Amino acid sequence: MEEKSVDVLMPGPDESAIDKRGYTGPRTGIERDLAEVLADVICVERVSVDSHFFDDLGANSLVMAQFCARLRKRTDLPSASMKDIYRHPTIRSLATGLADAAPTPVESPAPVSTEVVPPAGTVRYVLCGTLQFLLFLGYSFLAGLATDRGYAWVSAGSDVIGIYLRSLVFGGVGFVGLCTFPIVAKWLLVGRWKSREFPVWGLTYLRFWTIKVLIHANPMIFFVGNPLYVLYLRALGARIGKGVTILSRNVPVCTDLLTIGAGTVVRKDSFFLCYRAHAGRIQTGPVTLGRDVFIGEKTVLDIDTSMGDGAQLGHTSTLYSGQVVPDGQRWHGSPAQPTEHDYLRIGPATCGTLRRAGFGLITVLQLVFLYLPLAVGGAYMLVTLVPALHNRLGPGAVGFTSPDLYIDALILSFVLFFGFVVVGLAVLFTVPRLLNLAVKPDKVYPLYGFHYSMHRAIGHMTNIKFFSWLFGDSSYIVHYLRGLGYDLSRVEQTGSNFGTEVQHESPFLCSVGSGTMVADGLSIINAEFSSTSFRVSRASIGPRNFLGNNIAYPSGARTGENCLLATKVMIPLDGEVREGVGLLGSPCFEIPRSVERDSRFDHLRTGDELRRSLAAKNRYNIRSMVFFLLVRWLHFFVLTMLALANVDLYDSYGHVLIAVFLVFSLGFTAVYFVLVERAIAAFRALRPRLCSIYDPYFWWHERLWKVPDTYLNVFNGTPFKNVIWRMLGVQLGSRVFDDGCYLTERTLTTIGSDCTLNAGSKIQCHSQEDGTFKSDRSTIGAGCTIGVGAHVHYGVTMGDGAVLAPDSFLMKGEEVPQHARWGGNPATETRDAPDQPEALARKV
Repeated sequence: MEEKSVDVLMPGPDESAIDKRGYTGPRTGIERDLAEVLADVICVERVSVDSHFFDDLGANSLVMAQFCARLRKRTDLPSASMKDIYRHPTIRSLATGLADAAPTPVESPAPVSTEVVPPAGTVRYVLCGTLQFLLFLGYSFLAGLATDRGYAWVSAGSDVIGIYLRSLVFGGVGFVGLCTFPIVAKWLLVGRWKSREFPVWGLTYLRFWTIKVLIHANPMIFFVGNPLYVLYLRALGARIGKGVTILSRNVPVCTDLLTIGAGTVVRKDSFFLCYRAHAGRIQTGPVTLGRDVFIGEKTVLDIDTSMGDGAQLGHTSTLYSGQVVPDGQRWHGSPAQPTEHDYLRIGPATCGTLRRAGFGLITVLQLVFLYLPLAVGGAYMLVTLVPALHNRLGPGAVGFTSPDLYIDALILSFVLFFGFVVVGLAVLFTVPRLLNLAVKPDKVYPLYGFHYSMHRAIGHMTNIKFFSWLFGDSSYIVHYLRGLGYDLSRVEQTGSNFGTEVQHESPFLCSVGSGTMVADGLSIINAEFSSTSFRVSRASIGPRNFLGNNIAYPSGARTGENCLLATKVMIPLDGEVREGVGLLGSPCFEIPRSVERDSRFDHLRTGDELRRSLAAKNRYNIRSMVFFLLVRWLHFFVLTMLALANVDLYDSYGHVLIAVFLVFSLGFTAVYFVLVERAIAAFRALRPRLCSIYDPYFWWHERLWKVPDTYLNVFNGTPFKNVIWRMLGVQLGSRVFDDGCYLTERTLTTIGSDCTLNAGSKIQCHSQEDGTFKSDRSTIGAGCTIGVGAHVHYGVTMGDGAVLAPDSFLMKGEEVPQHARWGGNPATETRDAPDQPEALARKV
């Protein structure tokens, strides 16, 4: 990390603050050495061994991370982690806590692994990208051909009934084809998945990527939480018992390696992919779950993991490769460890095979007889039956160069886009409230019935990301969430009460106390599930809390007033109610609620200064919301214009034109939003920053977070993702394999050549704690691996060849040595972590 950027975030404390408790000198050599290192880090002459790092010295986690990095470079001193710092917050207590630790070996910075994987050549990298593009062209051509033939057949209907029946048949056949095509392709191209590894960018990887993309694009993803989804996974080769409920939309790819026993429940946002990317290679391995297993929300199951019958894995937890949870045991944490807490807190209900089959059958009937005919034939019938539309949109009605084309596209796109915004809000604020009358809190209902359907409909409607994206990071998110049903008490407006990503299972049972601020990624867990039943209950977040990124907050949480809940923290569900403290890690431990540096802008959060600043931020946010509505509408307008032009040319080019439209739409979307983001930043790179959330710079920075970027997921696992990252300003090396990593501040991120970035990982070059915004550069060295679901914070440096384990949280300011292996939440060095899954190691 550059020294200049560190200085921006780590101003040295003044001597008076350090000396206010008086000076106590060291009594042992290790105390003296530790004090000297800390004094050098915070740029003072001396440090008292009894001074509290945070309360007396005014240090913060970034300063102490630099202190830990200095200790790791001293061969005569034991290493210390951030967890050690928080547990022993003085030099004297830290020296005592580290007294029995062995010094770090000097011979090499590499811990256990000296694995060297030859990087893929540029020729193979380019060839793989070319073949991936050709496969996409072929798929688009087949989709265009099928759409062309189906449209022609549907349009041959003589009346409304005929069109409906033809739409029903074509829609049904098309849906079955889309669902079965990935299954057939998997069995033809791969057969059965086995535990193995192979390099990325090769022909074997190309087959793997093809199957992965087809599985992810399958419409069966919309049936997650439905017994039909379990049947789909079985058709792909997974061994799944009776009565299994899967609520996670992260689809396993190597399904033959997945075994799930009867009665198991897998909560949403869980990863059980049966593969991972490591050091430029794809490794596949089994995930085995016994009978009646419970998997919590936001969990990661690495390859070669297993859980016995009746075992549980709590929320925000991870099983590392090789970990086994015995029968009946409950584990949680990252990496997981035994616990006494029971995460399955709901009794069973009557829910047999007949009920599951009936629910699946009703779903199919609704789809075939209602939704598909409406989607396939509805637009055609509207155009046919309304003469004005038929005359304007019929083939040959306007030329591609005619002004009428642009006027029609302008009117149609405006009505559809802004009509969706207005009607969508009206529906969201009314329909879910009516449906909620059928679902009573704290009452146990059986799965796959009327109440379950109402509950799912409420969740789907009120978690539409468009509106939280629109209102998030502004004062207006409060009114939107209240309209959905949140209980927000007496709101203390900050202008940033919630971010742009917040989800729930029932908005009517979410309570947030006054003065609380929430960063992106909050998931409120206010529904509990067993394999046969569900229950909704209230989840309450106390007043004057601050919640960091990517937190799963369950009902029954043991947190109260004035808590700092750090990024990816596991929320405690037992013990005393925590108040006035900070919580970090999984499982969590206490840290200071705040430090002196974070309170430097408190004068801006009260009185007349707050009113002036908040009014100015509100005006700025309104302009941002209007701007981004226009940005998204303009994007929709261009696609509408192209679609109308296709209608004009359809008789001449048919299915080829449809394929061209699909390819152009994807390419245009990527280039358009890249240009929007770079234009907002005036095509310049960001710089590290420390400021108040009422600083106009922060308001401008928020605009960058609002630029739509979901299109990036389409390019996962391809060289085209790297091209887009470079266009967005990321300093990116050659042949980086990105399977689904997300970068928040692109121009503050540096990634070396041949890095491996796994699905669900995130590199976040900023944080917002209460009213303070901080950003800094993060550097990922060449050949590094970031595991599935791992989170890298700002100011981080990972040396070449370093590995960050799945679901780890690498805290701000950490420096990972070359070829080191770190893991956990918070991440520390893990020398005993296996290099390879057992199934792979046996083959070596």
